Amino acid sequence: MRNNKEIDKKLQPETEKTTGKKVTFWLIASLITIFIFCIFLYLIPFIQEIPSGDKTTVTNSAELKRDAAYKKLISLMNRDVQRLSRKYNAYTSGQSYLVINTTDNLFHLYRNKKQIREGFCSSGSYKLLQTEEGRSWIFKTPKGKFLIQGKTIDPIWTRPDWAFVEEGLPIPPKDDPSRYEYGVLGDYAMSLGEGYLIHGTIYKRFIGMPVTHGCVRLNDDDLKAIFNTLSIGSKVYIF
Repeated sequence: MRNNKEIDKKLQPETEKTTGKKVTFWLIASLITIFIFCIFLYLIPFIQEIPSGDKTTVTNSAELKRDAAYKKLISLMNRDVQRLSRKYNAYTSGQSYLVINTTDNLFHLYRNKKQIREGFCSSGSYKLLQTEEGRSWIFKTPKGKFLIQGKTIDPIWTRPDWAFVEEGLPIPPKDDPSRYEYGVLGDYAMSLGEGYLIHGTIYKRFIGMPVTHGCVRLNDDDLKAIFNTLSIGSKVYIF
């Protein structure tokens, strides 16, 4: 027994030394790993962002200006600039116009090439409605360049066939009184053609969402401002 105890006493310092070395090794290894990680994470990107010292020089060579290929390139560039300027001016004339962003459901109202109002709107839901007879409708807002074709105060909604199909009701004749509904389009409406309108809504909590059957819906104040700014023939760009 004494011999075993003496052996254990001799082995214990050796074991403690070995354990201490292992702890020290893993501590150093961890610090080295963290240091290398920091180099890749911070130091290298910082070095890459340091300016190289090279400066861009502007060449103003008389010989280059006399070069035929150079002259041709400059002429083509000037022609493109003039063409794009004319195109820009055609789209952004001094008249008032409206831009509708159906992706973010935002509108931008311009006058004299300056934005005078912006806000949220609602556009088509892209939902598909089908009947058993094979008729179908996709409720999307058309995209492109449009003109205001008509302006109406206190508009009356003439309900199309899909409005009855959507509610599970039989489709009435074209001149049936049930086709006409008052007070659901707001105080104003502007026609874009083919049945598409810019109008108000009684469902104001949905403004800013793609929930319409193709028309563009606006809040009351925005609708009034746009109605008073745009005229018949004013341009509306929808994208």
